[in-house]
Amino acid sequence: MRTERNLTRRLDRVFARLDREPERPAHIDVPRMSRHRVVLFSATLAFYLAIVWAVVTTSWLVRLDWQVMFFRPYQQWPEIHAFLDYYVVLGQRGPTAVMVASWLGWRSWRQHTLRPLLTLAASLLLLNITVGAAKIGMGRLGPHYATMIGSNEMGLGGDIFPSGHTANAVVTWGILAYLASTPRARRWLSALSAVTSLGVGLTTVYLGTHWLSDVLLGWAAGLLILLALPWCEPLIARAERRLLDLRDRWRARRRRPVAEPAVPVTPVVLRPRGVPAEPAPVREPVSSTRASRGPVHLAPGPHTARSERTPVTPVGSRRPPHADRVPHADRLPRGASQPARP
Repeated sequence: MRTERNLTRRLDRVFARLDREPERPAHIDVPRMSRHRVVLFSATLAFYLAIVWAVVTTSWLVRLDWQVMFFRPYQQWPEIHAFLDYYVVLGQRGPTAVMVASWLGWRSWRQHTLRPLLTLAASLLLLNITVGAAKIGMGRLGPHYATMIGSNEMGLGGDIFPSGHTANAVVTWGILAYLASTPRARRWLSALSAVTSLGVGLTTVYLGTHWLSDVLLGWAAGLLILLALPWCEPLIARAERRLLDLRDRWRARRRRPVAEPAVPVTPVVLRPRGVPAEPAPVREPVSSTRASRGPVHLAPGPHTARSERTPVTPVGSRRPPHADRVPHADRLPRGASQPARP
């Protein structure tokens, strides 16, 4: 009984939280590009450029990449290979974008705002442009396609540097922390997204699809996008206003009333109390045989009701006169013959 009561209370709390925000919350502040965020953005950008320089110059980082590749983690711990094959899906762009977009779409509907979905769209657009351009521009080959031991494999037509799985995990799961409504939720979601993206990056190294430097550059690339999102907030707000204006115009066009034919209205004449209203004139239907009828002669004088009329007794009897009528008392019985008339 206690377990059922506790479960019922928990469900009531969950549904109460779901119904807490029927409209857009007024306490949610849009993140701004503060001095602290600018410092973090600058430090992350310096780290990004340092990794690129270390790989281009074939430094100690490239040698570390080869050592990890020869270690072959997937052969050292084969028992977790099946699990990590599914776990790495948390970094693929298609499935993660669908999951996060579903949650943010529900939030947009509940809070009557398009900001969550537009922020996700802006972050994914920046991710595709920056990471895609870096992949194509540097053209590094992956561990499975390496041609020379100890080389950086740059400029050979590959698309592995930086790691797209890692950058996508940082951006997709980090956007939940960016859009959190309370500081506590922001802290928890930030830790969760950091652990998830870290696990996705190490999983790609375990499977041998990425160098370790690819993962480091992917983390930096995704963090740069999250830190630069406040610069996109004015554009997101402008796009939201335009989309909402288009929605209102479309609804106004659908709800526009249809013009109905005008109905003649009979004027109402106000009369003082006690004065009877004049009877409306009765119009007789016009027929084709009206002209053939004779003139109608009406009795002179005012029209009287049936109860006020004097009963008229007809003059004389309606029966034909009979001189030799037999009185009622002198009637012959049935079956008797009447005497002959003279």
